[in-house]
Amino acid sequence: MKTSHFELCFPQLNTSCIKPKRCLSDTVFIYIVLASISLLTATLNMLVIISISHFKQLQTPTNLLILSLAVSDFFVSFLLMVQIMLIDGCWYLGDIMCLLYCVFDSIIISSSIGTMVLISIDRYVAICDPLHYSTKVTPKRVRICVSVCWFFSLFCFIVLFKNNLNQPGRYNSCAGECVIVLTLIERIANLILTFIIPITLIIVLYMRVFVVAVSQARAMRSHITAATLKSSVSAKKSELKAARTLGVVIAVFLLCICPYFCTTLIGELTLLNASSAGFVICLLYVNSCLNPIIYALFYPWFRKSIKLPANTYSRGIQNT
Repeated sequence: MKTSHFELCFPQLNTSCIKPKRCLSDTVFIYIVLASISLLTATLNMLVIISISHFKQLQTPTNLLILSLAVSDFFVSFLLMVQIMLIDGCWYLGDIMCLLYCVFDSIIISSSIGTMVLISIDRYVAICDPLHYSTKVTPKRVRICVSVCWFFSLFCFIVLFKNNLNQPGRYNSCAGECVIVLTLIERIANLILTFIIPITLIIVLYMRVFVVAVSQARAMRSHITAATLKSSVSAKKSELKAARTLGVVIAVFLLCICPYFCTTLIGELTLLNASSAGFVICLLYVNSCLNPIIYALFYPWFRKSIKLPANTYSRGIQNT
């Protein structure tokens, strides 16, 4: 038999899937990369979660949104751990765990995208309507919006995966495979709710923020006299920095998330037996590692909150 030349996921089963052939060096490289990304994602996001949760003065509306983003991105590190177990191309956890993994994965990704929309709305109000920001954006309203975002993600994907929930594993062609299939209508609904609408809102809001930021920088520069040329150069640099930061945020987000939604629209979402699918999923997860760097590590309060426990510990050692 031809299958005797190949290794099966479950050798005792005739319906077992065949393990894809992979070079040992490639497998080790993929394992190291995924493990490193998973560890870095968990560490960075946990630092953000601890910093905001521990220090009451950091629990501003904006930071509460960053906290929600960090929580969803922290769970992505566990999803990456599952991807590490799938390096050999076989799913050993059963059909129910396959379905739960896919639903959990979709909820985490959707809530992360929804939180990014809330962050863009927060920045829009803060820059475009600063006088009413404190009354419009309060910690209580932010918590409500975050809760609605998570529950909406849960509800949407329970509805979208209803066919798969009725019979887990119904689309698997062999034992050791994890395949989730959505109908065309479900794929379009998923694309509109979790990609087109959020991305459009983010781009529109950030473009508005960018225009207002540039106009404010130009207004400040127009009040500077010719004698203060150095301050004029500084204003120009800040204008370019704002444009660069917003460009990086949008570009990195789109770069990481677009391939995933394009593949889910084209056909079935297959988690295994396709190197391209694995690359698309891992690229999506990498965004969760970059989020704390973009949204948190550039904030001065984050660096201070990390240094404070270390300084306190050092003083405690010196006093003993």
